[in-house]
Amino acid sequence: MNLRNTTLATVLLFSTLFHAQDSTIVSINQKVEPKISYLDSIKQSFVKHEVASCVDERWMSELSNQDLFNEMIADIQNVNPENNVDYDLSTDLLKERLKILDSKSAFHIEYNKGLENIIKHYLKNRKKAYERLMSLSQYYFPIFEESLAKYNVPLEIKYLAVVESALNPLAVSKAGATGLWQFMYGTGKQYNLDITTYTDERSDMLKATEAACQYMVNMYAIFGDWDLVLASYNAGPGNVSKAIRRSGGKQNYWNIRPYLPQETQGYVPAFIATMYVFEFHKEHGIKPNKAVVNHFETDTIMVKNKMTFKQLSDLLSISVEQLRFLNPQYKRDYVPYMVDKKHFVRLPIDKVAVFTSNESKIYAYTEYDFNKREKPFTSNQAYVSEGMVSKTKYHKVRKGESLGGISKKYGVTISELKKWNKLKSNKVATGKSLKIITDEAVAVAPKKAADKSVAISNDTIKSKSEKEKDSTKFHLVERGENLYSIAQKYSVTKEDLKEWNNLKDENIQLGSKLLVSADINQEKTENYVVQSGDNLSTIAKKYGVGIDDIKKWNNLEDYNVKLGSTLKIIVPEKEEIVAEVKTQKPEKHSTFNKEDIYIVKKGDSLFSISKKIKGVTVSDLKKWNGISGGNIKPGMKLKISG
Repeated sequence: MNLRNTTLATVLLFSTLFHAQDSTIVSINQKVEPKISYLDSIKQSFVKHEVASCVDERWMSELSNQDLFNEMIADIQNVNPENNVDYDLSTDLLKERLKILDSKSAFHIEYNKGLENIIKHYLKNRKKAYERLMSLSQYYFPIFEESLAKYNVPLEIKYLAVVESALNPLAVSKAGATGLWQFMYGTGKQYNLDITTYTDERSDMLKATEAACQYMVNMYAIFGDWDLVLASYNAGPGNVSKAIRRSGGKQNYWNIRPYLPQETQGYVPAFIATMYVFEFHKEHGIKPNKAVVNHFETDTIMVKNKMTFKQLSDLLSISVEQLRFLNPQYKRDYVPYMVDKKHFVRLPIDKVAVFTSNESKIYAYTEYDFNKREKPFTSNQAYVSEGMVSKTKYHKVRKGESLGGISKKYGVTISELKKWNKLKSNKVATGKSLKIITDEAVAVAPKKAADKSVAISNDTIKSKSEKEKDSTKFHLVERGENLYSIAQKYSVTKEDLKEWNNLKDENIQLGSKLLVSADINQEKTENYVVQSGDNLSTIAKKYGVGIDDIKKWNNLEDYNVKLGSTLKIIVPEKEEIVAEVKTQKPEKHSTFNKEDIYIVKKGDSLFSISKKIKGVTVSDLKKWNGISGGNIKPGMKLKISG
């Protein structure tokens, strides 16, 4: 018995080893090499330069952080220089240090009690803010100084960008001033800053700094005093000239200060106080945070083809956040290419080396990637519909992030973030998970038809212009659009859009659907029994309706229909324009004359009526008939001519 058990165990052992060996051989023989993507194959062929990247990821959030900007603006507007501040800095020592600043500055830096209070306020209440600002300044100040020296403008003007934007190239004031130097749209255009759908050079540190220097030179030619140049930068040269006249002709800033706008009265003192804190930060124990990135470790390169930040990120192994930080002038994470205008990207030095060494391969990949994207319909393509899917995401707040930066990242508004997360203020704690709801467009392709009888006819695929002629119903809100631009596009008013969509104000969400036509025709419902050879395309064509409408009315999941099934069809009745002519004998031609009126029918709207009458808008109908809102009732008589 023992012998038999021993023999059986031995046989099983060898059998197991044999099968294990056999299995190993099979798995080795069946091993398949993984496919390498085009992106990976290109990156493997890159000539590489091993230089450590100098950018710290966690500091990228500084770019979109508006806290410092808001604090700086609030100080200028609200801090009262007459209020004494308790801080350990003797008046005599401050006077001594201000004299040192004055001796090496083109500005008139003189002691006064109000300036002392502002300096002490900054030292007492804004210490951490200045530690962050000083870290940012290590990147921006060398750029500023180069341009200031070129235009022979005092180098201390670099501190003005701290006061203006808290060194945030994406800072936007309530009035719309944008960028490091806070240019308004008109002034930016005046100084040749390009502002388009894709770019805003007010956020380009090089070009905006050039424009600021040119402005300073022009203002100095008018006033001949750098203090007054600063005042004019904030209030405009007109207000400075008025203050000079009202003061009796005085031309010292401190003498005309009471006659300047309130904000400008705190502007120059804030500038001098900022200069003091930067110049004497060591004496007050202020230690700059780690530098975001050193200016001398980055460089620019001119691009010779359009590209996205995502493509650059994939090719150069650099995060999109870094690209945004270094290239804030590109509003849509996209670098355009134009024959008549040069565009540049700023990269860390090591990435510049990789880019220049592999430029042709990079352009080949970007072209390949663009060509992969969906093309317009051709005669042999199937019909594809588009739907909206609501998705809930969660974002964990990182150090330095603000609601403004997070809302911009996800294409939502600050008020929506606060509503979804029950926040009472704009401040949010680091580490908190924020709920974010977005509407995303998804393409829905039809299932393959079983035979030709249910294939979709290409003849029924309507172009965008044809669909709009039928009756445009909804508009998908795109980035950069507002109620005014959408109203202009569809020849309606903002009030119409607000009424049709129950909007309380003019705020609209990216990706939301807006009703842009209240053109609801009279309808009748018919039941159609599917015949042999029918498909959605032929049925839709027969009734003059859309394929997707039939799917919606009948809750169809795809484009297939069964023989003998009954479909619900909502048929719009043809609308005839009915006009009563007050003249005794109507003209033989069909056009309306000046006496024509239109009788409102059921389902009519001002928009649908305006569409029937060439050259007439909704605003015209409201004006001619004394209508303030958009409500009209069947049987009303409307003037259809001015």
